[in-house]
Amino acid sequence: MWSDDGSVPVRGDAVGPNHHSNRIRSPHCLLSRRTRSPSVQRCPYTLILCRRLNSEKSPFQRTYATQIKKCGEMARKLRFFKEQMLKAGLTPSIKSTRVDNDIDNLEVKLGELEAELVEMNANGEKLQRNYSELVEYKLVLQNAGEFFSSVLSSATAQQREMESQQTGEESIESPLLEQEKFTDQSKQIKLGFIAGLVPREKSMAFERILFRATRGNVFLKQAEVEEPVIDPVSGVKIEKNVFVIFYSGERAKNKILKICEVFGANRYPFTEDLGKQAQSITEVSGKISELKTTLDAGMIHRGNLLQTIGEQFEQWNLLVKKEKSIYHTLNMLSLDVTKKCLVGEGWTPVFATKQIQDALQRAAVDSNSQVGAILQVLHTKESPPTYFRTNKFTTAFQEIVDAYGVAKYQEANPGVFTVVTFPFLFAVMFGDWGHGICLLLATLFYIIREKKLSGQKLGDIMEMTFGGRYVILMMSLFSIYTGVIYNEFFSVPFELFGRSAYACRDLSCRDSTTIGLIKVRDTYPFGVDPAWHGTRSELPFLNSLKMKMSILIGVSQMNLGILLSYFNATFFRNSVNIWFQFVPQMIFLNSLFGYLSLLIIVKWCTGSEADLYHVMIYMFLSPTDELGENQLFPGQKTAQLVLLLLALVSVPWMLFPKPFLLKKQHENRHQGESYALLQSTDDSLQSDTTHDSHGHGHEEFEFSEVFVHQLIHTIEFVLGAVSNTASYLRLWALSLAHSELSSVFYEKVLMLAYGYNNIMILIVGIIVFVLATIGVLLVMETLSAFLHALRLHWVEFQNKFYEGDGYKFLPFAFALLQDEEE
Repeated sequence: MWSDDGSVPVRGDAVGPNHHSNRIRSPHCLLSRRTRSPSVQRCPYTLILCRRLNSEKSPFQRTYATQIKKCGEMARKLRFFKEQMLKAGLTPSIKSTRVDNDIDNLEVKLGELEAELVEMNANGEKLQRNYSELVEYKLVLQNAGEFFSSVLSSATAQQREMESQQTGEESIESPLLEQEKFTDQSKQIKLGFIAGLVPREKSMAFERILFRATRGNVFLKQAEVEEPVIDPVSGVKIEKNVFVIFYSGERAKNKILKICEVFGANRYPFTEDLGKQAQSITEVSGKISELKTTLDAGMIHRGNLLQTIGEQFEQWNLLVKKEKSIYHTLNMLSLDVTKKCLVGEGWTPVFATKQIQDALQRAAVDSNSQVGAILQVLHTKESPPTYFRTNKFTTAFQEIVDAYGVAKYQEANPGVFTVVTFPFLFAVMFGDWGHGICLLLATLFYIIREKKLSGQKLGDIMEMTFGGRYVILMMSLFSIYTGVIYNEFFSVPFELFGRSAYACRDLSCRDSTTIGLIKVRDTYPFGVDPAWHGTRSELPFLNSLKMKMSILIGVSQMNLGILLSYFNATFFRNSVNIWFQFVPQMIFLNSLFGYLSLLIIVKWCTGSEADLYHVMIYMFLSPTDELGENQLFPGQKTAQLVLLLLALVSVPWMLFPKPFLLKKQHENRHQGESYALLQSTDDSLQSDTTHDSHGHGHEEFEFSEVFVHQLIHTIEFVLGAVSNTASYLRLWALSLAHSELSSVFYEKVLMLAYGYNNIMILIVGIIVFVLATIGVLLVMETLSAFLHALRLHWVEFQNKFYEGDGYKFLPFAFALLQDEEE
């Protein structure tokens, strides 16, 4: 639907935590017409979020599916090159070299390089396999030759011994069979043999299977190869044994061959002739040296090719990524009727409209386009994306909010308040100005070297810490501030702003542990008096102080959250939420816990000893009873009755009116819709499309569903008012734990080691103290306080007003492609 002036009414101006307002700029729905030339699209439009206009088509039916497939194929080739470089121990060069930006030339070049590299790999693998076979053959010739030579020498010696025995006189006691054996040479049997190599880990099983398969009618001889050899089949270095198997008969030979295949035993030809064995060893050694020279030359040539690819790999990879992202964006557009122009819609901030117009004009001029680009603002009912203009300081705080949920369009942004409230709540739990200085020094290291570190790939923890360096900076500064208030420097107090207001009754301080100190001068001007530290009343005093302070901080922040819900309702002109959500919520919260905060302040100002636990408990159990010594101001009983009545009234006030009013508004809005004015064809089609795409249509009003939702919301707020207030007591608990841990490390480690008057013990004590402080207080306690502060913002603060059901403005940008993983 087109608006009368061709634009969208804009409410709100600035954006993000670093501006005066916390409303985002109103984006426009963008309609642009461009030429078919892809070069027009190669301008880095970082301020446009395109909408998909052809979602009904499958990815293979879209206009630029062929180009995307081509880019995907080039990306596959680049991944292949990267794998080959990693195997060769090379890394792509990050130096910028001049690269041809023509994607067609790059496609041809990548194809040629892939074909050449594949051919070199195939030839190299074939040569390597031949080389490995020759090495194994040489080992077989050497080791098996030793078998035969040793057997032949022993057989010759045995033969000579037998011949010498035959020339003597035959003994009557000589066995007749033995004489027959040596005299009948025709009955001797010639044995066959097979030689090769078998993996050493399989040699025992190989021998057992041979024995069982042939029923023991084989003779196996093995010898270990000293160094591992490369297997010709797998190409992996493994330890092997040379074997020679002697057998008799063809059936045994067939069985042995099958067993060798199963066990991966490589067989090689072998002859009994010693002369031929020596000749074969000489021939194999010559071939091995020739193949070695050829392999070395091939590896050098392959390394040079990969080195050349590595010098331009990053530029090629980035170019392919850019080209693919361009065509993905073009596929979101649609062709007009003439199929000569592209029509696209997208979101852009108002301030960027002029920049986009200039970029489109430059693109049309650079590409010599015959059709100029047309930019037209559309009016739409679709919810726009959310865009906050942040800088390097506010980005981390905004991401803390976005991790919970992205703000709805023109919704109040909690990131504005998070810049201050988040580090402050952290510091309340981490109050020690000595530890704060340590955090500050660590953060300054990141900030001073941020230009150098931002271009490096850090580890996961380092990357997270570096990204939140400004958050840690604010947390350290606030920790120094609260540490000065607590008067703690590694748990040691200092008289920074003057002398303590308390002193002993006498100069020897003998009665300080029984009677105590007396106030001799004015109150300590800022923070906790250092005289409290180390006394018996330190823990009760600080417990009371920090617990009440936590309640005051929590009630204040929850009131701020409810107040922001009022500004949201006012901005969106939702009077129902103002009168039947904001007002009763403020009344309920402040009638109970706002009243408790007032009692805390009055007690501090008057120095009363009233028991606030007793006051709050009996305000509900016995509201008409007299307060007695727990009364803090005149008319307190009447005030409590009024506040209790207001709290009870506010619950049905939140529950019942809103569902009925919403039902009435729905009926008034759709009254008489069955008789509506006729619209033009284009307007009606566009209106129907808009309603269908957003799911707003004329849906039935489900009163029961709305009432149940309001009931849940009311119960959640009533119970949450109690639980959320109690949840802020974690500020007190973690602050106390941090202080006590720091005190334990100081007194039980450092001071204990100092008391021994031994330099070695003192050095060991200092080392243990430093390690415990860094590991426990500066790492674990920092992370704990950070997570608790995060929970207080997400649950106790943001649930009062923040819906967080929007979506981010993520425009098309080439700068984001460098960080993408394939």
